[in-house]
Amino acid sequence: MTGKVYLVGAGPGDPELLTLKAKRLLESADVVVHDRLVDARVLAMVRAEAEMVDVGKHRGTGGQSAQALINEVLVKKARAGKTVVRLKGGDPFVFGRGGEEALALAYANVPFEVVPGVTSAIAATAYAGIPVTHRGVARNFTMVTGSLDASHESGPVDWASLAKTEGTLVVLMGRENLGDITKALVAGGRPTDTPVALVRWGTLPHQRTVVGTLKDIVKRADAAKLEAPVVAVVGEVVKLRETLNWYESQPLFGKRVLVTRTRAQASVLSAMLAERGAMPVEVPTIETVPVESKELDRTLKNIGEHDWVAFTSANAVDAVFARLTALGLDARVFGTARVACIGPGTAQHLKMYGIAADFVPNEYVSESLAEGLGKLGMRDKRVLLPRSDIGREALADGLTALGADVREVTAYHTVTPEGAKERLAEVLVEGVDVATFTSSSTVRNLVELLGGDTSRLNKALVACIGPVTAEAAGDAGLKVAIVAEEYTVSGLVRALERHYSRKKA
Repeated sequence: MTGKVYLVGAGPGDPELLTLKAKRLLESADVVVHDRLVDARVLAMVRAEAEMVDVGKHRGTGGQSAQALINEVLVKKARAGKTVVRLKGGDPFVFGRGGEEALALAYANVPFEVVPGVTSAIAATAYAGIPVTHRGVARNFTMVTGSLDASHESGPVDWASLAKTEGTLVVLMGRENLGDITKALVAGGRPTDTPVALVRWGTLPHQRTVVGTLKDIVKRADAAKLEAPVVAVVGEVVKLRETLNWYESQPLFGKRVLVTRTRAQASVLSAMLAERGAMPVEVPTIETVPVESKELDRTLKNIGEHDWVAFTSANAVDAVFARLTALGLDARVFGTARVACIGPGTAQHLKMYGIAADFVPNEYVSESLAEGLGKLGMRDKRVLLPRSDIGREALADGLTALGADVREVTAYHTVTPEGAKERLAEVLVEGVDVATFTSSSTVRNLVELLGGDTSRLNKALVACIGPVTAEAAGDAGLKVAIVAEEYTVSGLVRALERHYSRKKA
C-alpha cells in the first residue's frame, strides 16, 4: 500500500512559528526528509522512532541532479508505505522547489498534501521591525529571488521593471549578488537614497540587521561581515524600523544563556528565555533517577497515615506519583494527609496530579517552609518528607526541632547525565553570557564537570534562583551577580530582564 507525502513548511526559524498541523505531522511521521537550515528545535519534535533523512543542499550543490535525488527519495519512501514529511524551510511553494517535488509525486501517482509555512519574506522583516506594507508608505510588496542567473528555474529577474514598481521589494537569497542587484535597481530608476535593510537569521536570537541605502548597503554589509542567509528589504518602510524594532530591542536579545536544569525541566526556562530574545544553551548537569525500594513502596502505600506530606521540588512530586502509578495507586492514597510545597512552582506541579497544596510559604526555602508549618502546630505531627538522596537537612531539622515526627524517604537519586561533560566543553568553546542555576545540585555538578576550574565561567554573569543556590555557587568559587527576589523560574527570568534593562538604560 502506498504511503503519503506531506510537503511541510518549517517556517523561518523560530520553532513557535511552526503551524499546529506541521507539528502534528512531525510527531506522527515515519520518515522526515529535511533541509539543512531547519532549526534543531523543530527537528526535536520528530518522534524518536522516525527515520531522519538530511537532504540539505549547500551553496553550489543545489542543481537539478540534487533535486532529482530528493524527488526519488520521497517517491521511494512513500511507495514503501511510509508517511513522509518533507520539511522545507519557510514555505514549500516560495522559492523552495516544492512545486517540483509536488509534480514528481503527482507523476508517480503518490498521494501528497501541502502544508504552508511562514515565509521569511514577511517573518524576518516583521522581527526586524519592518512591515512590508504600511498605510501611506507602501500599498503593496513584491517578493523576488536574488538570482541573476538566466538558467534559474524561473528565468532571469527583470530588475529594471522591478525598479519602477511601487511599494516594497523583498529579495530572498540575494546576498551573493547584492552588489549587482543594487546597481540594477539604481540603473532602473530607483533613487540611490532608497532605504535598504538586510536581515540575517531572521526570527532567531542571533538575528542581525544592517540598514543603509542602495548606495551604501553593500559596503555596510561587507563591513559587518554579514553573510547568507539574508533577506533584503528595499523601500521606505525600512524607516519604520527605528520605532518598531521590538525583537532586537528586548533586554535579553542575543544573550547566550546556559541552562543547567534537568533535561525534563530545562524546556520551561529555555522557552521563557527564547520568548525574550535570548539564546538558551541547554547543558543539563543533573538527572533524576527514580528509586524502587521496599521502604519507599511501604511508605507510599501508607502515606495517608501522615498528618503532613512536604514536597521540596517538582522532581519529588514526579518521583512519588511515578511510583504510586507503578503500585497501581493514585492521589486517593493521601487520604486526610495535608500537603505542603516549598514554592508555587512545586505547588502548580502537584496540582497536575489532582492535589492542591494546603500550605506554601511566602519565601520559597526550606527554612521558611519549616517556620510556616510551625505556626500551624507541628508538635507530635507525623510528617513525610520524600526527597532526593542529596537533599538539604534544613527542613527535616527545623520540623524536628518543632516537635514533629519526621520521616524522610529517598524518592529519587540525582546523577550527572551521560555526555554532559562533552556537551559543556562544546558550549564553552563559543562561551556564554549568562550561567543560570536553579538548585545547589546544578551548581555542584557543573563545577564537577569543569574539574573544579570555575575560571572558564569568569566572563559569564552568574544568576541564581535563590539565596541557597547562590550560597552554593559562592562556596564553589563563582561570583554571583543576580539572585532572584522570587525564588522561581519566572522570578529568575524577571531578574535577568531587570539587570539588562538597567544596563541598556
